[in-house]
Amino acid sequence: MEDKAILEMFCKRDEAALIEARRKFGGRLYKTALNILRNNQDAEEIVSDTLLKAWQAIPPVSPESLGAYLAKITRNLALNRWEAAHSAKRGGGIVNLLLDELEECAPAQDEPEEAFEAGLITTSINACLGEMKQAARGVFVLRYFHGESIADVAKQFQMSESKVKSMLHRARKKLGVYLEKEGIKF
Repeated sequence: MEDKAILEMFCKRDEAALIEARRKFGGRLYKTALNILRNNQDAEEIVSDTLLKAWQAIPPVSPESLGAYLAKITRNLALNRWEAAHSAKRGGGIVNLLLDELEECAPAQDEPEEAFEAGLITTSINACLGEMKQAARGVFVLRYFHGESIADVAKQFQMSESKVKSMLHRARKKLGVYLEKEGIKF
């Protein structure tokens, strides 16, 4: 079923929209949550919570890309759950690894004013990603948005892990230069 048809079902408050959204996007949403949380039950709960949030938000929200909208909700819910579970015990884990990798090109947010810049940063990151080649953008999004391992990204793009690491390094470097050019300080 097309995204537009599913969105129309959401707008008409047809509960079949939830079934169709889960059928079409559930696997990807589950994998994204699982990559962050590393727990099957938590990942399944996040998918259900994502669909509930979408049900509550649509309408009036009408996203251009239903898949991207649901993925963003899933990612945010999973990160929030991960943060709550790990607030007392900092340490390893995929989220810390991903944040460490991105730290070289992302500014710190120690002040409230810097939090305001988060929207500008998101816009700049999206613009930078838009300038990247499709493969580089896909590798970046799978790694840093969906939390995929280097091995899984390499497998999906049918390339070596060293090639993926190299692409990610260049993408982070390009992003850092782009953010600096936009006046976003580190």
